[in-house]
Amino acid sequence: MKKSFFRLLSVAALVLLLFYPSTASAGARNGLILWGSVVVPTLLPFMICSNIIVSLNAIHILIFPVRRLLHRFFCLSDAGSYTLISGLLCGYPMGARNCSDFMDQKRISEKEGRYLLAICNHPSPMFLLGYAASRLPSSVPVWLLLTSIYLPILPISWAARKYYGIKEPARSLPVTRESYQSFDDSLMDSCEVMVKIGGYIMLFSILALYITRLPINAPEQKAVLLGFVEITTGIKAISEAFPGILSGLWIGTVTAFGGLSGIFQTKSVIKNAGLSIRHYVAWKAVHSLLTIILFILLSRCPLLLPAA
Repeated sequence: MKKSFFRLLSVAALVLLLFYPSTASAGARNGLILWGSVVVPTLLPFMICSNIIVSLNAIHILIFPVRRLLHRFFCLSDAGSYTLISGLLCGYPMGARNCSDFMDQKRISEKEGRYLLAICNHPSPMFLLGYAASRLPSSVPVWLLLTSIYLPILPISWAARKYYGIKEPARSLPVTRESYQSFDDSLMDSCEVMVKIGGYIMLFSILALYITRLPINAPEQKAVLLGFVEITTGIKAISEAFPGILSGLWIGTVTAFGGLSGIFQTKSVIKNAGLSIRHYVAWKAVHSLLTIILFILLSRCPLLLPAA
């Protein structure tokens, strides 16, 4: 059944490309511009540096200032702590990629890897402060967006620990010689991942452009749908379709979820580790729901928001 659905979907996609080639070309161009001008400059240097840090076994140096905090409140090993930090700082899909690599290299256990996948993959502060914040209406402060996206990590961490049976930080597993990479290997590995990410961004940018050109006079619904397909295009559409607090609410929701593009990017970097993309999607849905609840609660507090 699943294979039949994807077969039909692939044929339908080809038909769309053949009948509307100009839309497909414009969407592909938009995706490649986004990839080349935003994603590559912001993510590739972090990815290369991360590979080198891991290869040189310098993780403990980077996490030293927050090691005890992450051990105590998140029950993470040193490698798991580094995975969480990289996911928070670098953005989709860096956390999931490090989680998968550490499982492949036997630096973290399968149980810790499943737990980490629930909490380590998020939009980066650079994306939120640089792009998402610029699309917020003046009535929505940036701290409200950041808080509603990042604070739910705490209850999700607690729930995931219970679900996967994490009771205490795992011991850091020994590093094998096979785990070490040269600089050239780190560079090529990072470039390979970036090409995969670029391919998905291009495909979902094409889909997003098809959605924008649907003959449906429902800009709000279309904007939300775009957000759940590809967050960059979706944030722009949401900022234009919704006023005030509603705009901030939907921007926070779709950004926390990551969009279908983010899900497929994540799937491409975890497939070798045996991690479940279904579990990942379920946790992102929970994260989005908590973002909605927290955003509404904070936005209703008059002491926290500026006067209109």
